[in-house]
Amino acid sequence: MSQTPEEIEADIARQRAELAGTVTELQAKLDVKTRARRKVDELGGPPVVLGAAGGVVLLVVVLKVWRSRRSRR
Repeated sequence: MSQTPEEIEADIARQRAELAGTVTELQAKLDVKTRARRKVDELGGPPVVLGAAGGVVLLVVVLKVWRSRRSRR
């Protein structure tokens, strides 16, 4: 069964719309900067992130000092 030109055009338009939606979804997934901002907002904003990062840095410094003092013995 063959399609009429109008049916073919309608099919092409539907496929273009589906493809556009897929491309939009992929762009959203690949936009790392926006995703990171959303995650920061979700976690409570920059102070929470900065506080956590500061805690990690402090922990690393304390562990390095502890290991260096321990290795001197």
